Amino acid sequence: MSELTRIPSPDGVAPAAQYSHVVLGRGRFVAVSGQVALDEDGNLVGDGDAVAQARQVFENLRRCLAAAGATFDDVVKLTYFVMDMSDMPAIRAARAEHISDDRLPAASAVRVAGLVRPEFLMEVEAFAVVSE
Repeated sequence: MSELTRIPSPDGVAPAAQYSHVVLGRGRFVAVSGQVALDEDGNLVGDGDAVAQARQVFENLRRCLAAAGATFDDVVKLTYFVMDMSDMPAIRAARAEHISDDRLPAASAVRVAGLVRPEFLMEVEAFAVVSE
């Protein structure tokens, strides 16, 4: 695990409850492509179900991070691409299963008109820094 510094509220910037404004660290950079709700066989998990899709997305992120020798503790940035912003509570709940409130990464949430397949409700990418 890398040593990361989280700055949830820099001077002069409104505090954020769901993310850290700044996360910095030193080490090996890991980029995880956007993950969608496909299981290991390529089957959709949770057709029309934001909770099930979010859980699968975060499980896929966990597996990708592990392949790079990283954990969610090493994540410095998450980007959420969502079809419907009302799915954000499901995403936050899935994130909370893996990342504690005292280790929140920087984050961006983007509402999109579509994803690569119409049945996907969300896609999440991650950037991490792992100590060398």
